[in-house]
Amino acid sequence: MSYGSLGGACRALVVRDLRLVWRRRGDALNPVLFAVMVVALFPFALGPEPQMLERISAGVVLVALLLAGLLTLDSLFRSDLEDGSLEQLVLSPQPLALMLACKIGVHWLTTALPLLVAAPLLGELLHISPAVRPVLLSALALSTPLLSLIGAVCVGLTVGMRRSGMLLALLVLPLYVPVLIFAAGACNAAQMGLPYVAPLLWLGAGLALSAVLAPLACAAALKISLT
Repeated sequence: MSYGSLGGACRALVVRDLRLVWRRRGDALNPVLFAVMVVALFPFALGPEPQMLERISAGVVLVALLLAGLLTLDSLFRSDLEDGSLEQLVLSPQPLALMLACKIGVHWLTTALPLLVAAPLLGELLHISPAVRPVLLSALALSTPLLSLIGAVCVGLTVGMRRSGMLLALLVLPLYVPVLIFAAGACNAAQMGLPYVAPLLWLGAGLALSAVLAPLACAAALKISLT
């Protein structure tokens, strides 16, 4: 197997997935609209006091984006399973883990990246402190790909089930909690004027480890689910 054929296969897979997302571009906006609606409801529930909203702003944005990411997680391999392309991908001579890493990257690019772009607007709705904004964006830039990698492994375990939504949520949420704790911890430390680099470094370490191990685990999970 040559590097040219491997690069061509990865490029073709990425282009195919991007074209499929473009055809369903209305569905790609659902996570952003969901996150905006969740964040916009908090001032109505808690009151419009800026001090109260500022205190909870970073945590609310993180939770809203986490829940919004769950909306599209089940569709990561669902359409490929229905049209038979997932079996062809598993049986192809190309390294399955690398091909799945490309699919996970496209999923993050089309679902989490719009949420990252919308994060400053969501923070403004809750009067987020200017000192917390860069820390929040840094935490999201590290945590959202980590969440996509972790979620892909869980999706690989449940892709063979017809109604796996509840089971997927039960599998994913406990694994998401540590990521949420470190991201929220960095934002809370920045809000109180304390050092916030350590939680971000832990997120970076988790991302580096997951970038290597998650595609391999996802490939093994898919093989188990499809046998």
